Amino acid sequence: MQRFSSTPRGARLARRLVLHQLDAWGVPHGSEASDTAAQIVAELAADAVTHGRVRGRDFEVTAEIRNRTLRISVSDARREPRPPLPGAPRPPTPPLAENGRGMLVVEALVDRWDVLDRMPVGKTVVAELDLPR
Repeated sequence: MQRFSSTPRGARLARRLVLHQLDAWGVPHGSEASDTAAQIVAELAADAVTHGRVRGRDFEVTAEIRNRTLRISVSDARREPRPPLPGAPRPPTPPLAENGRGMLVVEALVDRWDVLDRMPVGKTVVAELDLPR
């Protein structure tokens, strides 16, 4: 687990450090799994910075591999707003809107994801990606 400042710079650093750790675990930079993980971390960290920011509080990122499954968890300090759960209906996003599609991107990339309560405060979005053999 690593904490990052709730800023765009913190989000970029989170993505870079996760990719560095994946490379150390044998998921090489530039591989499909690494590129997919980069997009997942980028979207979840951007959401934490944009929607989960609490002044003076950081967000946390955890990445782990278990049984060929990459599990990325991003926690922020706000319990609300929560993204719609997987498969739940979403409010329409205007065609030219610059935001509102982050979790759609995550849902398209991952094999599973969920939103969990974080104790004592906040929420954690967990995304799992099955890695190739």
